[in-house]
Amino acid sequence: MRVEIIRSPKRRSTAQARLIDGVLQVRVPAGLAPTEEDRLVRGFVNRFQRGRTAGPIDVAARAEGLVRRFGLRTPQSVRWVGNMSSRWGSCTTNTGEIRLSDRLAAYPPWVLDYVIVHELCHLSVANHSPAFWKLVNRYPRAERARGYLLAKGGEADDDMLDDMPD
Repeated sequence: MRVEIIRSPKRRSTAQARLIDGVLQVRVPAGLAPTEEDRLVRGFVNRFQRGRTAGPIDVAARAEGLVRRFGLRTPQSVRWVGNMSSRWGSCTTNTGEIRLSDRLAAYPPWVLDYVIVHELCHLSVANHSPAFWKLVNRYPRAERARGYLLAKGGEADDDMLDDMPD
């Protein structure tokens, strides 16, 4: 991916990136330290590359299939987001909206499906009680997927493991 850095004397503290004709244009404050500029540019490049990977995967359709397969409640919407750095997914139970980290696009489909099932189960059980885990564990690769995510993300999204029965 070609990157063009635009240093702006008008910018004080914010950075912005846009993909224009295949070129990632990153706008940064003119006085930004080179190390900070490098960190921001790498972050934007990673985010846009993940977005390219995540785009072709229709997570709403995957969720629909999992709802049917496991008899779960239907969400209002399921979509990718690029701003989740400490969670794999989230569910707003009162609106039925599920958001999935675009980092999952690079993982095996059965791991993505596990996270979708986990979030779908929150539509029925909002907490991580034994009843919740019983529902989640109907997914055949649940334990394997949790291990995969733990290995990939370290402490990321510990709530997927909190209160899990032994």
